[in-house]
Amino acid sequence: MTRSTRQIKLGAFLMQTGHHIAAWRHPDAQADAPVNFRHYAELARRAEAAKFDAIFLADSVGVRNTDLASLSRTARSDHFEPLTLLSALAAVTEKIGLIATVSTTYNEPYHVARKFASLDHISGGRSGWNLVTSSGQGEAQNFNLDEHVEHARRYARAAEFHDVVLGLWDSWEDDAFLRDKHSGQYFDPAKLHPLRHRGEHFSVRGPLNVSRSPQGRPVVVQAGASP
Repeated sequence: MTRSTRQIKLGAFLMQTGHHIAAWRHPDAQADAPVNFRHYAELARRAEAAKFDAIFLADSVGVRNTDLASLSRTARSDHFEPLTLLSALAAVTEKIGLIATVSTTYNEPYHVARKFASLDHISGGRSGWNLVTSSGQGEAQNFNLDEHVEHARRYARAAEFHDVVLGLWDSWEDDAFLRDKHSGQYFDPAKLHPLRHRGEHFSVRGPLNVSRSPQGRPVVVQAGASP
């Protein structure tokens, strides 16, 4: 019999003060965990020491609950922007993957491609993007809209958004940047590939102004069901 070499990959989903909405009230809980970097740094180091493959941060670009009486009793109203936090965690870890949620509905592909390529460089090739389309009206109202974008349009935009981001990550070949002081040649023009994308939702010329990252294309994940 051939022995399987498949392995389970373990990811630690770090949710502010924990996944129970009242966890912040526990006597031993870090009540200000959502905006306490030392708290996240300790969790990341522990996850890495325990041989987890990655840490994962969920995100929303709005306060999820509009019922103030309920919201005021949970620790879900404030938290770090995930890419900023993961960039800082990259400096206090060495091997663990760093996955952040970023919406395709309320961002532009160039922003996302640039940020994850930067995180990939900073972390030495450990960045990952959890691609979502956002989940509620509260987010829409932070971005010049009265209503959330309807489902079919969100997902059509997301599919094209994904393709544009991948194309931007391919702007430069692996060895495009020579940085040769003697010749004065900083990069090889033949190894630069502007995207020149024109589609239904986006027009993006490129190239990305970040050199090809250690992974080339940071990992793209989908963390679960999406409405």
